Amino acid sequence: MHKAIFELEPLTCPSCINNIEDTLNATKGIYSANVSFSSKMVETQFDETKIKAKEIEGVIRGLGYPVLSVK
Repeated sequence: MHKAIFELEPLTCPSCINNIEDTLNATKGIYSANVSFSSKMVETQFDETKIKAKEIEGVIRGLGYPVLSVK
């Protein structure tokens, strides 16, 4: 299992958190996704044989949330 943390621009509402978490947690290969409203971070744990960090970044961007950095 791999871990990646994505830094986002400031989130404006709690529904943003739900949107990101629900979508990522329903994505094949992702075991967990947790968004921190205060730190603007999305922490994911995933199976790298099924999905790559770059693809997760693409999912987040596809939802309309710019990714500033990936750790």
